Amino acid sequence: GGGHVSLYVSKVASVAGFDTVIIDDREAFASKERFPEAVETYAGPWEEIFPRLKINGFSYLIIVTRGHKGDLICLRWAVTTPARYIGMIGSKRKVIEIFKALESAGVPRERLARVHAPVGLDIGALTPEEIAVAIVAEMIAVRRNAVPSLPAMAYKPKAQHAP
Repeated sequence: GGGHVSLYVSKVASVAGFDTVIIDDREAFASKERFPEAVETYAGPWEEIFPRLKINGFSYLIIVTRGHKGDLICLRWAVTTPARYIGMIGSKRKVIEIFKALESAGVPRERLARVHAPVGLDIGALTPEEIAVAIVAEMIAVRRNAVPSLPAMAYKPKAQHAP
């Protein structure tokens, strides 16, 4: 997808050394003007664009479309690729719904187990910019074969003291 989160994922990922390719089913959201750092942009129906992408064991796929339907279409395709990393944005509830729909459509559970969803390291990100940092941080961790150290990532707000 080429929405707000993708806008920043592309920028942060480019700075981190990833080549970005943007696809969206809306022409206004997948353009060189919107994503000047992207190596390529594609606009059109998802299913028509997928065969044009050269996915290999060094590819990182981030699914951040504008809705459940786009996420479902993209994830169904992504899990059939040899991509090293597949991430999909969404609440835990949305992820469960999409996984159940794909399982009932015959997608093997082992394929879905490859998916990082909700995508990104849990750093308490809220804004598109912060979410992009969390996503790219997870991509870097995979690229570097880093072992997660969740206790170090745990956010603990400071206790409020009465005056």
